[in-house]
Amino acid sequence: MEYKQQVQVEQNSLQCQNNSEGIDMRQERRSANYKPNIWKYDFLQSLSSKYDEEQYRRVTEKLREEVKSVFVEEAVDLLAKLKLVDSVIKLGLRSYFEEEIKQSLDIIAASIKNKNLNVEENLYCTALRFKLLRLHGYEVSQGVFNGFFDGTFDKSKCTDVRGLIELFEASHLAYEGEATLEDAKAFSARILTAINCSAIESDLAKHVVHVLELPSNWRVLWFDVKWHINTYENDKQTNRHLLALAKVNFNMVQATLQKDLRDVSRWWRNLGIIENLSFTRDRLVESFLCTVGLVFEPKYSSFRKWLTKVIIMILIIDDVYDVYGSLHELQQFTKAVSRWDTGEVQELPECMKICFQTLYDITNEMALEMQREKDGSQALPHLKKVWADFCKAMFMEAKWFNEGYTPSLQEYLSNAWVSSSGTVISVHSFFSIMTELETEEISNFLEKNQDLVYNISLIIRLCNDLGTSVAEQERGDAASSVVCYMREVNVSEEVARNHINNIIKKTWKKINGHCFTKSPTLQLLVNINTNMARVVHNLYQHGDGFGVQDRHDNKKQILTLLVEPFKLDLPEFSF
Repeated sequence: MEYKQQVQVEQNSLQCQNNSEGIDMRQERRSANYKPNIWKYDFLQSLSSKYDEEQYRRVTEKLREEVKSVFVEEAVDLLAKLKLVDSVIKLGLRSYFEEEIKQSLDIIAASIKNKNLNVEENLYCTALRFKLLRLHGYEVSQGVFNGFFDGTFDKSKCTDVRGLIELFEASHLAYEGEATLEDAKAFSARILTAINCSAIESDLAKHVVHVLELPSNWRVLWFDVKWHINTYENDKQTNRHLLALAKVNFNMVQATLQKDLRDVSRWWRNLGIIENLSFTRDRLVESFLCTVGLVFEPKYSSFRKWLTKVIIMILIIDDVYDVYGSLHELQQFTKAVSRWDTGEVQELPECMKICFQTLYDITNEMALEMQREKDGSQALPHLKKVWADFCKAMFMEAKWFNEGYTPSLQEYLSNAWVSSSGTVISVHSFFSIMTELETEEISNFLEKNQDLVYNISLIIRLCNDLGTSVAEQERGDAASSVVCYMREVNVSEEVARNHINNIIKKTWKKINGHCFTKSPTLQLLVNINTNMARVVHNLYQHGDGFGVQDRHDNKKQILTLLVEPFKLDLPEFSF
């Protein structure tokens, strides 16, 4: 992921010594003037929670049994099953009820084939059913909406606001070529946008605003879970056991995440390199939050710690290429990474040597840890390759910038999908999750999922560009996708941004078509990869959410997810 801030040309305060000649070399270098890190070490080490205690695990087990009975005794008809499954997922409780969710969805899917539940005239039920079945890999046709569609959607059958919300959500699960769903998206967006929110109940109005801001399929589930818990609490049909379970579970997950964050903050402090790298960003907490977006469940602590290190190194190397290095130095740095050879950096400035040595050590150590924990003995060659490819792509962008060259959009994207870092994160995720596999199995998986990773990487790059292109143009940075298209076709920035947004929408349709596999382990990897795209939507929705650390939305999200638990009064659930 390429994240930039205001860049100006200035004399770098760091004296980078050329060891071969034993003299101080001063060179005019770009500096980003990054603000100091706001999340201090002592604050992160102070984070603690009582919700990692055994008594809360006992409470969750009791509450889980209570909610299980709801699946059997209360959620009898189709609509009740749909609403319960939808609530359980939105509240972040899928892992507690995997079997019950599958049984419910099997019944719901069979109802379509057998046509024994006539609900076609109920837009809310039809759209919710379509959404849940498609999200879980069941075959379901856009034809289920034919009762509301005859060339265009029938307004008289589509007056329910909740139904329109679910239709809008369902339309974002479209595959390529599903024209009915494309019409559904335009229709539902137009009606929802025109709603006078002051004329409907406040919670429903908030839901309309929320979904129009970003559909749920483009959102990170865990980043949204507290919003859904608060919304569910205000629902007139709230199940108190389900609500209590959601709150306790959130606090328990948060307790694990706090421990993970304390661990990686100690590692980062002990590493002690940031003091020597004045040009780069110190964004440990934001990097960690990205890994939470990829997978939040407590049992994946090792994954989050490994991937936090990866994302930090992506940021540092990104700044080496974008801010610090001369073209000659970057060429040598790229060669060093490609050859994985510390001898290749001896003539480089001290700070670039530190960057390479840190990358070298972290990657080798990570491969050894993966080998011990996951029997991932074949990881290192693949990890080295993705870092080499990433640096080559970064070097190409630096070369274009130095030459004053603006590529066509297609030429830009053919390189930018690699420089987006999507492949780096994807391959590290693969070896962080997978257990013992044969070499052929690894190659087969990586090859079969190349299209998925390519499309997710495009989303990463394009969302990044949309969020940062205005500031980049102001300071004269390398051309983004927006600028490339503006210059290639000679159009305004508004037209170019609309074009990029349309590419994102089309790319999501391709991602939707690659989202499912029959293997639970491989499905986890597919979900992690898809969550990369969702994380960047979150990061760049309102601008540069990574580079601008003290923006209100950024701080609020970190505090909400990692610092502030729900206040609970659980005596009645102590059993």
